[in-house]
Amino acid sequence: MTRTIGDLGEFGLIGAITEGLVMPDTVPVGPGDDCAVIAPRGQLVVTTDAMIEDVHFRRAWSGPDDVGRKAVASAVADVEAMGARPLGLVISLSAPAETPADWVLGFTRGVLAECSLSGAALVGGDVTRGAHIGVAVTVFGDLEGRTPVLRSGARPGDTVGYTGRLGMAAAGLAVLGRGFRSPGAVVRAHRVPEPPYGQGVVAQQAGATSMIDCSDGLLADLGHVARASGVLIDVDSAALGVDEAQKTVAAAIGGGDPLTFILTGGDDHALLATFPAGESLPSGWTVIGRVLEHDPDAEAPVTVDGAVWPDAVGGWRHF
Repeated sequence: MTRTIGDLGEFGLIGAITEGLVMPDTVPVGPGDDCAVIAPRGQLVVTTDAMIEDVHFRRAWSGPDDVGRKAVASAVADVEAMGARPLGLVISLSAPAETPADWVLGFTRGVLAECSLSGAALVGGDVTRGAHIGVAVTVFGDLEGRTPVLRSGARPGDTVGYTGRLGMAAAGLAVLGRGFRSPGAVVRAHRVPEPPYGQGVVAQQAGATSMIDCSDGLLADLGHVARASGVLIDVDSAALGVDEAQKTVAAAIGGGDPLTFILTGGDDHALLATFPAGESLPSGWTVIGRVLEHDPDAEAPVTVDGAVWPDAVGGWRHF
């Protein structure tokens, strides 16, 4: 007989999730009290991110460990984009009482695996009954005395760069939506993002003038930077390397331009940043464009090779 979280009960489930957790020195008080206590060395940054079953993930497509890893990665990426060091996170999990306990424990294993990669400790959270599985992750980051990198700092003449993956998760979603499970590289990218952990601090120390987590798509997220900074951005398509798996998917679903995955696909959680003109980008970063003067008559804040991409907005939109 399959054991459910209803069989475990609220506190039994919490005990199973937190059993064996070890806190770092920056967390004097971990799970078990009304609040955790964290001890940053500088200013705190904080962000929250939600994942809802059948909106952000499907259990038919992703294992519980995949969901746990994705929940942490997508939230921690925002801390990276501020130039901060991930410190700790809390998770609120809602699920039907009949959810198998093994699913939740697998989810927890994924959470802890991604915490280990990102450097953020699981310091607490909450569990509650719900009609569907829903996850809310709140992450705290430490600026360690550094200045936060905002979206509003890009200036004309700056170089645009990125690090991480672009458009792979979108190609994976296209494959899964048609009932296939290959190419494996794009399917895995949809299931588990791979943010470039540590590169937010690297970019800040290299003088990044603006930065953003690429969660909604390259055009959409660079558009956020352009609007916040009062500039235009032009992307060089030749600098955007299209993966062979993306070409395979594009051909299989109708022969569209695989570059569309890169320009409009979200969920990879790469980092996009601008750097002062003439400065070399840090190792692991690729130049993909430049920042231009604001033009009130411009049709779109971001262009590709000097022209508006057919889907000028691009990217994921919930509403």
